[in-house]
Amino acid sequence: MPLTANAPRTVLGAGALIALQGLAALVFTVVLLVEGLGGGGALGTRTVLGEVAYFAVFTGGVVACASGLFLGRTWARGPSIVLEVLVAGAAWYAIGPSGRPEIGVPVAVVAVAALVLLFHPRTTLWAHGDEGSD
Repeated sequence: MPLTANAPRTVLGAGALIALQGLAALVFTVVLLVEGLGGGGALGTRTVLGEVAYFAVFTGGVVACASGLFLGRTWARGPSIVLEVLVAGAAWYAIGPSGRPEIGVPVAVVAVAALVLLFHPRTTLWAHGDEGSD
């Protein structure tokens, strides 16, 4: 049973990749929260809690993009493209200047795959209101 009747599979695929990123961001946020509450001084704890709040808001945005794509909402394509460009930039930084290709390469592969799906001709037609896109 499809999640939505009017979104092509490319949109659902991009939504799945972005949902995977949202899950990873949620896990990171929870780990950061647990580590922040587990130790450190008062200033350190406040700083970590601020980071947790930032990542929680960011994770909410990622999940909103994935949900919008799964539900066939055309508004989700634009923010998803911006998100993936930012993630690709972060992956590039991890691969190059940070010297962490074991983190950057998989993140880059997922980001580029999502961008390919988001710019696929079917996705573009769907975003422009063509109902017969799938």
